[in-house]
Amino acid sequence: MRKLVTHVGRGDRWVATIVRERASGYVDIRTVPDGTPPADAGGSVDWLHAGARSVLDAVESIGADTPVWTFTGQQPASWWVRRRLHETAVHRADAAFALDAPYDLAPDLAADGVSEWLTLLAARPAEAGPAALDDGVTLHLHATDSEGEWLVRGDGGRVTWEHGHAKGPAAVRGRALDLLLAAVGRPAEVEVLGERTLWDTWLDRTRF
Repeated sequence: MRKLVTHVGRGDRWVATIVRERASGYVDIRTVPDGTPPADAGGSVDWLHAGARSVLDAVESIGADTPVWTFTGQQPASWWVRRRLHETAVHRADAAFALDAPYDLAPDLAADGVSEWLTLLAARPAEAGPAALDDGVTLHLHATDSEGEWLVRGDGGRVTWEHGHAKGPAAVRGRALDLLLAAVGRPAEVEVLGERTLWDTWLDRTRF
């Protein structure tokens, strides 16, 4: 649990540094100050909350529309708020799994997490490795508790995606939260229709 808290809190401080400095390139996370939580539990909680606050304060200080470095190139500083939101939501699930505690997330928020993850995958350059889907192959994701539907295609060594419904060789159905967790390699209850190997390949190629 301490490693998880450190990972999230240090990541927030890293992002706050990127935003405050209006970075135009990658910032080495090892250079970010205050990257380790206090030894006591109470201090660690305060430290974790302060990291999240630092992201919001940094975005407010330079302006939400100010361009900064991101994983997908220069984007408005507010891009990082959404990224850290979904990063934290998934790691909150990790904490729940570790403690065998219940976990839930509003369907619309979880569905946005799926869209955000697909956007990150679509931004991966072709030279970074095999695409999640081979060229011409499609995958349909369908949330059963929201209006979330996604059609993902392999195209030119990368993936593209759009909201919508279409027939394909494989479809994955489940709650938006389960789709999000499954997409990022966490335990989840989803139903795979069609070619199961296509979904397994997708998961293998998108591990992080």
